[in-house]
Amino acid sequence: MEFVELIKTPRVDNVILHRPFLPTVEGTLCLTGHHLILSSRQDNTEELWLLHSNIDSIEKRFTGSMGTIIIRCKDLRIIQLDIPGMDECLNISSSIEALSSLDSVTLMYPFFYRPMFEVIEEGWHSFLPEQEFALLNSVTDEWRLSYVNKDYSLCPSYPQIVTVPKSIDDELLKKVAMFRYLGRFPVLSYYHKKNGMVMMRSSQPLTGTNGRRCKEDEKLINATLRAGKRGYIIDTRSINVAQQARARGGGFEQEV
Repeated sequence: MEFVELIKTPRVDNVILHRPFLPTVEGTLCLTGHHLILSSRQDNTEELWLLHSNIDSIEKRFTGSMGTIIIRCKDLRIIQLDIPGMDECLNISSSIEALSSLDSVTLMYPFFYRPMFEVIEEGWHSFLPEQEFALLNSVTDEWRLSYVNKDYSLCPSYPQIVTVPKSIDDELLKKVAMFRYLGRFPVLSYYHKKNGMVMMRSSQPLTGTNGRRCKEDEKLINATLRAGKRGYIIDTRSINVAQQARARGGGFEQEV
């Protein structure tokens, strides 16, 4: 497949970019196989380079001959583009929808990126989990490294080494992975040195319409909470999307 087949309108002039807390920018909008680019072609003005794969959803609005596209990104950014011409707006929106939902992983940007500079560092060794964990272990002994995903068989989208509560063994992690979408069981993402608070990441639980529960999953979640403390589970999906997912066998955490 050629990307050009998905790009109906590769360039539009006089597009206005709106972002929260930032000044508006008027410039030229260009679509490539992997990026949405807006440039004012003026000095000292920030360009927008947005990966299509970072787009979560788009919304179209029309006022007369002017079209507006509201882009909600996976990193929680919200971007608004005012595009002159209804046809141009429709073409741009349909192209973004197609390019942001490619199925084949080999069509993703890393497989096409070519650095414009000499690579002098071996990137695979720039982050070593064991070294990072040593820093964490110097301030708390409540966590451990798990190699349960060493062959990527438990969760293909997780690294081989993950950080989990010390009280949770690998056999329990395997059961939790079966209860989470694509095997993405809760793992440590951030630890605050001063107050000991943590951030975990995971995918949606497979509760389904019957509200299925998993005692191993609940044990893992509770292992991250200190005595007398409450945690917060933040679901970045809209309510409608979460409800639709539950109807298909997915779901969301219940408040307890």
